[in-house]
Amino acid sequence: MRQVAGRVGIEPAYLSKIERGDVAPPSEATTVRLARELGEDPDVLLALAGKVSADLQAIIRKRPRLFADLIRQLKETPDEAVLRVVREVREGNW
Repeated sequence: MRQVAGRVGIEPAYLSKIERGDVAPPSEATTVRLARELGEDPDVLLALAGKVSADLQAIIRKRPRLFADLIRQLKETPDEAVLRVVREVREGNW
C-alpha cells in the first residue's frame, strides 16, 4: 500500500481511508493515477466513485438531451449489443 500511495503521490493513510470508505472519493486526477497504477480502467474507477471524467462531461454538455436519451435506451441492452454499436461508430459504419 505504501508503494502504491507513494507512486500515486498520496499518503498511505489516505489510501487506506479511501479503501475503507472513510473519506469521500479522491479527485479525478488522483483516481486516474490510482487506476493507471493498478492497471485498471480510469473510467471504471471514476464510475465506482460516482464521478464522470471531465472529458466525458464536456461531450455530454454539448448534447445533453441526446446523450441522456442514448444512455437510457442502452440501459437494458446486452453488453454484446452495446459493444457492437461502439465498434460500428468507431469504424465509421453508418
